[in-house]
Amino acid sequence: MGNGIDQAALTERPFFFCGIGGSGMLPLAQILRGMGCEVAGSDRSYDQGRTATKFAWLADNGFTLHPQDGSGLTSSDQVLVASAAVEDTVPDAARARELGCERFTRAEVLASLFNDAGYSIAVGGTSGKSTVTGMIGTILADVEHDPTIMNGAVMKNFISEDNPFASARVGRPEIFVSEVDESDGSIALYQPTIGVLLNVSLDHKSLEELRGLFRDYLSVSGCGVVNFDNEEARLLGQASVTEHGRQMISFGVENRDADITVKPGSIVEGAFNVSAVVIDNRALEECELTVPMPGLHNLSNALAAIGAACAAGIGIERACEALAEFKGLARRFDVIGTSGSDITVIDDFGHNPEKCAATLRTLKATKGRVIAFFQPHGYGPLQQMGNELAETFARELGNDDVTIMCDPVYYGGTVDRSEGTERIIKLIEEFGSTAEHIPAREDCGKRMQEIAQPGDRIVIMGARDDTLTNFAKAVFDGLE
Repeated sequence: MGNGIDQAALTERPFFFCGIGGSGMLPLAQILRGMGCEVAGSDRSYDQGRTATKFAWLADNGFTLHPQDGSGLTSSDQVLVASAAVEDTVPDAARARELGCERFTRAEVLASLFNDAGYSIAVGGTSGKSTVTGMIGTILADVEHDPTIMNGAVMKNFISEDNPFASARVGRPEIFVSEVDESDGSIALYQPTIGVLLNVSLDHKSLEELRGLFRDYLSVSGCGVVNFDNEEARLLGQASVTEHGRQMISFGVENRDADITVKPGSIVEGAFNVSAVVIDNRALEECELTVPMPGLHNLSNALAAIGAACAAGIGIERACEALAEFKGLARRFDVIGTSGSDITVIDDFGHNPEKCAATLRTLKATKGRVIAFFQPHGYGPLQQMGNELAETFARELGNDDVTIMCDPVYYGGTVDRSEGTERIIKLIEEFGSTAEHIPAREDCGKRMQEIAQPGDRIVIMGARDDTLTNFAKAVFDGLE
């Protein structure tokens, strides 16, 4: 296998995941376990008693859990899987080094499985990856291709009583669908049969760095599926055809010259869905599509999934039929409920400027005031994109809307914490809008319950914190 991992390591040697409950680690652990591998792990959240239901499910389903104190590593045969961000002083990492265990990142293990598949579909871009991965997986499963799917979010179509944490689907290993991450540069490890590029915009890296990563990604993809509504993505897609002779299928909601697009005047936006007539300009075919998720960005996501399906030999009619049954993903505009006083609470993964803008625009497309709560997902990301986040909230929300932010997520480590949420609040004010900084998240919840009025939509936004869903439910319960 590629990336220094051979087949024996995956089939015979035990794996130990440092941070096994994480959104990226859990699905990979599920896939390895589904392949028959022995999988154990630790997690700070497990030690702290957070998201106990998830860890109880892991323990009940053959995953051996240990405190994150190094005690779970007992043999040099074990393979440590840990994020590159895990410092050498973390007890699991230190113990693995003492024993001489091989250590790989999540991406290295995933890329080895992915690149070994006979047919692989990767989904890249700074926004929408998880949703499109779930959509493509739903289409492939619906046509009985039995794919293995690696996602960073729970896919509701694949939730069952046996697996409520379906961020992975274990199917045929030779058909593999996965989102691929540019934030840590690991996208460079993947060599997909079909490479989807959704968008290129500021996130964890500069635009120049992102251009290089996505340019290389498309250059090794057998066929690119590229968003022509995003100029950066379009230019990279066209260059991959010109410079590397790669095949490409383009898609776009606004760019009507794209291969996969929509019929003018056919778009209908609802509060909880969006519909349009999809056109395949290559085959001159049309098909009606209703996506059970709101927002033009989700219509674009659906076109991306249809484009990938076309690249895999599945027609637009069959793809549209499957997407009509797409149930969405946890924490992607996930409606917790609507109270008796007509106040709706929504749980959402928005955490970078583009994701937050898409969610806020979707909310503003229908009537009602928006109360937007945002929990920054770290001090580092806040420093990287604080200006753009502040501009997004100031631009997308009106004078009657309310923005409330708590302090950033912090689980330890050496990150610079000299600048926090106060900086975003000040920037929002400089952009001519208002926002409230309430340091403790629980106090933010109380504030939202106090000011909520009939017809309001409360959206809970943030990433890298599984407890945000529980927080959203608690806010809703307080309204009731």
